[in-house]
Amino acid sequence: MNTSTSAVTPERILLRLDWNVIRRLDGLLQGDYRTLFYGFGVDFADLREYQPGDDIRYIDWNVTARMDTPYVRQYHEDREITAWFLLDLTPSVDFGTVQNQKRTMLVEFVTVLARLLTRHGNRVGAMMLGNGIQHTVPARGGRLQVLRLLNDLLKQPRLKRAPFTNLKSFFDGALNSIKRRSLVFVISDFISAPGWERSLSLLAQRHEVIAVRLFDPRETDLPDVGMVVMEDAETGEQMFVDTHDKKFRKRFFDGAQKRETDLSAAFRRAGVDMMPLSTEDDLVRAIVRFAKQRQQIRK
Repeated sequence: MNTSTSAVTPERILLRLDWNVIRRLDGLLQGDYRTLFYGFGVDFADLREYQPGDDIRYIDWNVTARMDTPYVRQYHEDREITAWFLLDLTPSVDFGTVQNQKRTMLVEFVTVLARLLTRHGNRVGAMMLGNGIQHTVPARGGRLQVLRLLNDLLKQPRLKRAPFTNLKSFFDGALNSIKRRSLVFVISDFISAPGWERSLSLLAQRHEVIAVRLFDPRETDLPDVGMVVMEDAETGEQMFVDTHDKKFRKRFFDGAQKRETDLSAAFRRAGVDMMPLSTEDDLVRAIVRFAKQRQQIRK
């Protein structure tokens, strides 16, 4: 499904995804794209005491502390959703094969979700992280907005070197910039300097946040291909490694698994649902799988 995004226009990309992805999603989701999200597009209405089964993300901790019993916030549903895409475009997202880079999956996921949302009268915007918060696309509706967002996304430079990714400052910037309660997609591989977890948690207290974690299978399971040069995508640091060495491959795999465990725990503590998105995934299946998981959580 994935093709190089640099050789085609935003219009052609959107047409291809409309035909190959969105039509299939319509059939599998039966037109109910809202099964993907809940708790979105809402305004504060009232407080009530916590009841078993309530979403703990809606606990008002200030009121809970004063009343000495848990209270949750209730909201009025809005017909219109405002969605924001927080896009990590730092060098590590360019990892992958020529046809299947993490950046390619990011572009296609954003295009599909933006199209699904705007065709139902909602607004979408984006903040793009390169070397600092590089570019913002204000939230608007309509098909032209999807094309504008896609065009701006494709124009963002591929950074060869950059200071190590700082997601904390990115999340802090989004928290200060996005005023109205919104649906927020954080799309990143989460290869970052530490310290971003609390900022993500604060963002999730104000907005409905979904973390889309990009990855490539080769980042966790190193193939046996002999002596290779490995390069840190963020810093450019290089080293020779012998992939014939079973002990080295085992250490590499164990380190990757620990990072997976640590990331999953961080998302749970932040109160954020995570959608894994591999460079080898079928985008339709990945989205439908996530929608079904969200439905199970609500039951």
